[in-house]
Parts: sequence; C-alpha cells; structure tokens
Amino acid sequence: NKKGKNEIIVFENSFHGRTIATLSSTGQKKFHEGFEPILGGFKYAKFNDLNSVKKLISRKTAGIMIELVQGEGGVNIAEKDFVKGLKNLCKKNKLLLIFDEIQTGLGRTGKLFGYEHYGVTPDIFTLAKSLGGGLPLGATIVKENIASVFNYGDHGSTFGGNPVSCVASLEVLKGLNPSLLKKVLENGKYFVSKLQKLKEKNSFIKDVRGLGLMVGMELDFKGADIVKFCKVKGVLINCTNDKVLRFLPPLIINKKDIDKVIEILEDAFIWQRSKK
Repeated sequence: NKKGKNEIIVFENSFHGRTIATLSSTGQKKFHEGFEPILGGFKYAKFNDLNSVKKLISRKTAGIMIELVQGEGGVNIAEKDFVKGLKNLCKKNKLLLIFDEIQTGLGRTGKLFGYEHYGVTPDIFTLAKSLGGGLPLGATIVKENIASVFNYGDHGSTFGGNPVSCVASLEVLKGLNPSLLKKVLENGKYFVSKLQKLKEKNSFIKDVRGLGLMVGMELDFKGADIVKFCKVKGVLINCTNDKVLRFLPPLIINKKDIDKVIEILEDAFIWQRSKK
C-alpha cells in the first residue's frame, strides 16, 4: 500500500464470500445487489483469458486472486496453461498470486490442494468449510516472506483457531490419506463418465465438467426444478449460475452411490421431458 499498490485482479463469475471485502472481490453483480456501495480496488478479468488479465495490470496492481474451479460461477475449471501464465505474469510484474481454495482445498479435487493439479505454487491461499469438518474454521496460508508483514494482534477472526474447531480439523487432516485422495480421483472420473452418457441421451445437456469430486452439468434451461426433484428422491445437489447442476458429494462416496444418483437424475430428466 505504501507503494500505491492497492488493486487486486479477480475474475468474472468468481465467488469469494459475503463479507464486504470478499463480496466486492466477487465477479457477479447479482451478489452485490443490496450491499452497495461495494469496495473499490478490484478489477475483473475474464476467466481463462490471459490477455484480459494483462490489460488490467498497472502500477497499482498488488496481486491476482483466482478460484482454480469456479464453484458458484458454474464449475468452470481453470486451464493449466492459463494458471501457468498467471504465475509468469506475477513473477514478471512482482505481484502476489492468490488462490481461493475454500472449495477446491482438502481433497475435493483428488489432491490435497487444487493447485497440485497445475504444478504452480501460490504465494497465498485460503482454506475454510472442509477445514473444520463442518465446524466454522478458516485459514490463510502464506509464504514465509509474506507472513512477516503481520504481527500478533494485527488481525483477528471469529473463525480463527477456536479449540473445538481445531480438534475437528486435526481429525479431518488425519482422514485425508493418499488412498482416500486416490479414490476421490477415481470416483470423480467415474461420475463424470456416467454423466457424459446421460449427455449423449439428452440434447438439453450442454456440457459436463469436473475435477475430482467437484462436478458440474450445464443444461440449456434453468435447473431449479431438477434440484427439487432430486431432493424429494433423497439426493441433495444445487444449481449455480441458473443452469449448472453442481455435485459436491462426500469424499467417501462410492460407485454404488454414484449409480443411484445417476438413476435419480435419469428419472428427473424423463420427468423434465414429460412436462414439455
């Protein structure tokens, strides 16, 4: 800030949270409604478009922040060349590279951290949600040279390090062993392959994409009714960006469970077709 570097480049369709700063960094205007004026200092680039990032870099730029998989934005997966390009831009322009791993961290993608798929190490990354095994807990992990910026008492958090959540977190970390992560990768691929077969049978399914057990199915219509149908049948999913069914199953899901989900989705799509 002393050098006038007070801007961070973020991305369209991103979602970083609901506090005023993270809301302001979120690249979706619908989340800003009712909370204006949002904070300045954030510039919104196009996801997977390196040129759009280059155009926004200025003397004020302090860093680039990105979700490697945009969850709320529609399960959009960052391309490997794009992420490597961001790392090179940061190195060249002396910027911080920040990964929001709230959803992709701790095994969700089949690696302990999502960035391990890319061969790129960030300067800063964030964790929460899964970190406490369902209890409120968040963490910001930084390189040593950045950690020295903060002194004890400079910053605090309601979700930072309370004893009960930390005990739960230790149990979560114990459970994230290599065999579980391997299963997440295997079952994620199996799930996507099953969804791809559904896509072949239904022309209204535009795309299927996923990384580990973070999976999305894009429809050509709003998916809220499909979500409701599945809920009645005992399967909890949600719909992001209006038309993308998002699947975030427990990491211990097995192929039998996945087959059951596919069965219910098939019924949902039959029901959907019958409405027309």
